[in-house]
Amino acid sequence: MFIDEAKIRVKAGDGGNGCMAFRREKFVPKGGPSGGDGGHGGDVIMESSLSHNTLVHFRFNPEHKSQRGGHGLGSNCSGYAGEHTVLKVPVGTVLYDEETGEMVHDFSRANESIVIARGGRGGRGNQHFATSTHQAPREHELGRAGEEKNYRLELRLLADAGLVGYPNVGKSTLISRLSAAKPKIANYAFTTLEPNLGVVSVGDYPHEASFTVADLPGLIEGAHLGAGLGIQFLKHIERTSVVVHLVDVSDGSGRDNPVEDFKVITAELESFDPALGLKPTILVAAKVDVANPEKLKKLKAMGKRKKLPYYEISAVTGLGIDALKYGIAEVVSANRNAIPLEEQAPLEQVKKKRAFPPPAASSKGRK
Repeated sequence: MFIDEAKIRVKAGDGGNGCMAFRREKFVPKGGPSGGDGGHGGDVIMESSLSHNTLVHFRFNPEHKSQRGGHGLGSNCSGYAGEHTVLKVPVGTVLYDEETGEMVHDFSRANESIVIARGGRGGRGNQHFATSTHQAPREHELGRAGEEKNYRLELRLLADAGLVGYPNVGKSTLISRLSAAKPKIANYAFTTLEPNLGVVSVGDYPHEASFTVADLPGLIEGAHLGAGLGIQFLKHIERTSVVVHLVDVSDGSGRDNPVEDFKVITAELESFDPALGLKPTILVAAKVDVANPEKLKKLKAMGKRKKLPYYEISAVTGLGIDALKYGIAEVVSANRNAIPLEEQAPLEQVKKKRAFPPPAASSKGRK
């Protein structure tokens, strides 16, 4: 099940209470206070992982709590530290504060981790309150409560290329020809109900390269306002480096003007996020094996006017598939080489971000 949004509630562990105790041993008169400190509560840590590709494990388990710290003991013994809770999320997950709407962190790379709820500090035992004039203190501190927070998780797929277009233009068939992905393919609109990811290999070993391509559910006019399935999945194209725009040039689409089809979908992308209009775009005439010559001519002329890379394909017969694959790889490679990986600004640098301190080096506990 593909789930790309979830809401969670997290509760860090409370700190343990400090102890009030006095040393009472034979032959040790005036032993003095010996109450130990309470242990710190466990943190809630969120970490990105390549082994996860959906947020389904949060949809049905929205509440997460860390272990509280142990109470202090006599003989100056501190309580145990609570165990941390580590929540794994897919790479590409964006974390938002549910109450303020502020973005907390964008997990754009694997093995990133932040503390999303900090455990409470343990209370001090009465040993800390002894002075020269107050040698038998009965004061001790209670542990502090751990943080409680509500978050919203939003997954945005990390793909190099995104296939967009009207429903039933052949996106699913194309991704099945480009990669090993096996999406559902049928001759009706909105067959694809969730994005499909495929890995495309280009070249031969040992110089083989690869890129990922995402097949997004069909867009229609008004998608950015909620029409069809578009508003649910438009966010997944934000991270792609190239938009592959498929336009049906056959008579089976029920639409007469392929140029208008291109303009409508492009307008929807720009209405959702103006930055999408600045992404490199590859124009693809789909279903050319049954193409209407007049439609094909119009689309080709428009691609030439807009100076867009233009390809004609038939995903059924395989015509033009290899040329398109190498064309996408060329644009993706150029984009990768243009900005070094360490200089690519993740989403948290583009939007406002609230920083959290890094988690402790060890998750075994703190004293």
